Order: sequence, then structure tokens, then C-alpha cells
Amino acid sequence: QVQLVESGGGLVQAGDSLKLSCEASGRTFSGYVMDWFRQAPGKEREFVAGITWSGNRPYYADSAKGRFTISRDNVKSTVYLQMISLKPEETAIYYCASRRLGVSKYEYWGQGPQVAVSS
Repeated sequence: QVQLVESGGGLVQAGDSLKLSCEASGRTFSGYVMDWFRQAPGKEREFVAGITWSGNRPYYADSAKGRFTISRDNVKSTVYLQMISLKPEETAIYYCASRRLGVSKYEYWGQGPQVAVSS
């Protein structure tokens, strides 16, 4: 059974940092991409950052550039999202999701930890 298990969410103050983890299991993810999304209350889900499992090509939404860093540990089958200088408007549920490289449909989703940023 393929699973994406996230951890690291919580309540922080504006300007604080937080690191999310997404551990993948159940299959080999070579040739897959891992992306992070977030969905704030009353808003649509939006892309945040992504990285390929096989290469080392991170990519970011404009809102994340300069403050968020995505990385991966292939030995642990885990992708991380380091976030700094968090803003209250970034309060959201953060999801990791995986798809095959070159395919737009996501095959696997995590459960989404809550990140709350207080002002």
C-alpha cells in the first residue's frame, strides 16, 4: 500500500520557521515528482514547491521563492519543506502529493498537516 505520511505541522508565530516532512512508502518513486500544496480556509488549493525524486530540480511558486526550501532524502524516502519567515496568510493545510514525471495527474496524496501562523 502506497502511503505519503506528513509530519511537522503546528502553531507558530509570524516570522517563525517550520519544517514539514513527507515520508513515502509502498513503492519505488524513481521517475516520480513530489509536490507540496496548501489550502487555506475558504480558498482553493495552491501549489507551493516540488522536486523530482531522481534528479535535483526543485521548483517553487512565486510566493515561496526565497523563503521555502524543498529537499529530499532518498535513503529515508522523505521530502522536506523548510519554511521561514512565515506569514499569517500562510495558515493552511499543507499536502504532499506525488505524480509521475511528465504526467499532470497526481497518484498519491498525503493527509495534510495543519500549519497555523498567528500574528
